[in-house]
Order: sequence, then C-alpha cells, then structure tokens
Amino acid sequence: MQWDGEGLLIGVRRHGESSVIADVMVAGRGRHLGLIRGGRSTRLAATLQPGNTVQVTWRARLEEHLGTFQIELLEARAAALIADRLRLYASQLVCEHLHLLPERDPHDRLLALALRIMDEQGTPLQLGAAVARYELVLLEELGFGLDLASCAATGVTTNLTHVSPRTGRAVCREAAEPYISRLLRLPAFLVGSGEATPEDVADAFRLTGHFLDMHVWMPRQVEPPTIRDTFVALVSERRN
Repeated sequence: MQWDGEGLLIGVRRHGESSVIADVMVAGRGRHLGLIRGGRSTRLAATLQPGNTVQVTWRARLEEHLGTFQIELLEARAAALIADRLRLYASQLVCEHLHLLPERDPHDRLLALALRIMDEQGTPLQLGAAVARYELVLLEELGFGLDLASCAATGVTTNLTHVSPRTGRAVCREAAEPYISRLLRLPAFLVGSGEATPEDVADAFRLTGHFLDMHVWMPRQVEPPTIRDTFVALVSERRN
C-alpha cells in the first residue's frame, strides 16, 4: 500500500530511540499517523514542527497498519508562528482540536480553516473570531452541529440572539426574553452579521466551549486544551 499527499503536521511524538510518530492532516484522507525512522535527527528537526505543511509518502503492507512516512517540507510555517505568541496559541489550539477527529476520516473543510487561521494576519480580535467560527465548524464535523438557522420557539429566521444550552437551537430576542439567564448569547458574527466585538468573541467561545464540553470533552473524559483559556482571554481584551 502506498499513497502521496500534502498535509498539515499537527503533532509528533517519540517512538523508540531514534524514531517518531507523526500526525498529519491530509486533504482527502483526514488525520493520518505514520512512523518516521530517524525522525529525532537534527536533520529533520526543523521539518517536524507542528504547523508546517509537508509532502508525505505513506507506505504499509496492509491498509490497517500504522505504516511509515517519508516526509518533505513544503512550507515552513512554524518559525513565524513561534515569533508571534498569539498566532502560536491559535495554531496550538487548532491542532489540539484536530486531534479530536477520528483517524483516516476526511475533514477537508476543517483543514482549510486551520491553514487559514495559521496564516491569519489580522488583528487579535479577528483571529479570535476566526478560531471561534472554527470551533463551531468542529462541532458540526463531529456530528454535534448547532441549529442556528431559525428560532426554536417561533420559527423566525431573523433577530436570533440566544441559544438553548440543552438543545443547541437558536432563539430569537422576543422568545428569549423570559429566559435570558438560562440561555447562551449568540453573537451576530457567528451567523454572518456584523463585526465581532471583544464581548462577542468571549461569548462565542463560551457558546462553543459549552457544547464541546457537553458532547466531546466530558463524554471522552478529556480535559479542554490548556491553551484555550489563555488564548480566549487575549483575543477578547477590550484593547483589541
């Protein structure tokens, strides 16, 4: 078995004395693992950095085997990320989220969004809004998408301001009014309306975090990424 592809390196872990197991998100193939013999050498150190785009050749005797990677650097993104703390945090958070995906299950939409976030040159607020939208898509790709198209109570498609924390369905302002304290705020930028404010970004992460915890982190008994709270605090500061 053999295939070639271009992918985003999202993780590397040691294996034995000199090798590593690389985790690469490949278009059309999803999150794929492969053994890189000699991967701990200084020659490959700069290549095997999460955030880099690489060309990989995977080989195995049988499809279900781990297999081996031959790897070639295509875009050295990691150095620029390390030089920009906020972009580095965003990259780390995005890679942590990609690890939630099942192996060998294509999620090209998430891969494209991840690359766009890593190359984002906007303000901290714009970067935060992009990562919040990414988490919304992540929920959808994992099968837990929120229904933000219409109000759960009235069916209207405008003036949607809140989300039910139980069902994940949107609620319009009028229907939400008696239950405001029990609902999660829906920032307008998440449904394609207007620019995000610092408060909007904080509320967006509160919304996505609630459903990630409900459907993913808690059922799998895993902790949320440790970098997430720090990133959210930085991108939702008023000075943005």
